[in-house]
Amino acid sequence: MWVMDVTFRFLGPDEGTVLTGAIEAAYGQSYDVRWVYDPAEVGARIGAGTYVSCVAETPAGELLCHIGMALAAAGDAVGHSGQAVTLPAARGQHLFTRTKRHLMDWAQERGLAGMYSEATAAHPYSQKANIELGAHETGFLLGWIPATVSNDAAGGRQGRQSAALFYTKLNDGHEREVYAPERHRDVVAGTIELCQLRGTIADPPPAAELPAQTRLHAAVDRDHNLALLTVLEPGADLEQAVAAERHHLFHRENLDAVYVDLPLENPATALLADHLERLGVSYAGVFPNPRTDGDVLRMQSLHRVRVKADDVVVASDHGRELLDYVLADLS
Repeated sequence: MWVMDVTFRFLGPDEGTVLTGAIEAAYGQSYDVRWVYDPAEVGARIGAGTYVSCVAETPAGELLCHIGMALAAAGDAVGHSGQAVTLPAARGQHLFTRTKRHLMDWAQERGLAGMYSEATAAHPYSQKANIELGAHETGFLLGWIPATVSNDAAGGRQGRQSAALFYTKLNDGHEREVYAPERHRDVVAGTIELCQLRGTIADPPPAAELPAQTRLHAAVDRDHNLALLTVLEPGADLEQAVAAERHHLFHRENLDAVYVDLPLENPATALLADHLERLGVSYAGVFPNPRTDGDVLRMQSLHRVRVKADDVVVASDHGRELLDYVLADLS
């Protein structure tokens, strides 16, 4: 196969228009992360070290592929990969894989523990590329992608689409004890082992005390029409606190989905998370959250959104088993 001559490099703070132009070429104005349409904001994030923009170009400087990585703070240990765009001139060159490998090598050299990403579950292609790069599925975000997102990824599907969560290990993370609720203990343990997250499943200490009140942080994402509830500290009133927020977000804010993140390094998560099942909150996967120490157990609740197994495409046997688990818990 003919291999195109390609140069890989990283964008500077004065090159925000490169990403904006690539997104507009692939998605028009429908991309669901709005800051990418503001070249000044893109450049500010690159300059602050909270966003890394890796591109593949022809020797003449023509853009062929872009992949970005966001960090909660400069020097963070885990990156979040996204904004992957391969332009038509590069089709058939496996440039998504090659460009992401260049970004991963850069991140590994700088000591990052790993990289998370969401891949559309409307088709298997980007999922296959992630798997080829050594990534593994850690969960599925059902209904994550708004119906308004328009490109060739949805393959004619209507309504909100789902996303597969992937994690790629780059370096050893820190050793820690992980407290998963009994109902999901096996699937969390399997994910940690497969992804080499350096966590050890543990039982909560017998004398573990629960604070009376739960501390929550609610972040509403209007672009996605969803909310992320980060449980900063699970308390004895966790079920009531989540129920109140969920009711407000669904019936006052008219959101389509609410995702709940519970800190896996807090023993209270093992003691309280199962109570959320009564609210119609189900398992999504293991995910990073910069507002907590370590990874979280992510759970999800959908409102007026129907997801069927046929709507979600997976690219590996592990992915199929994990999706089956997620869908079974949803019902």
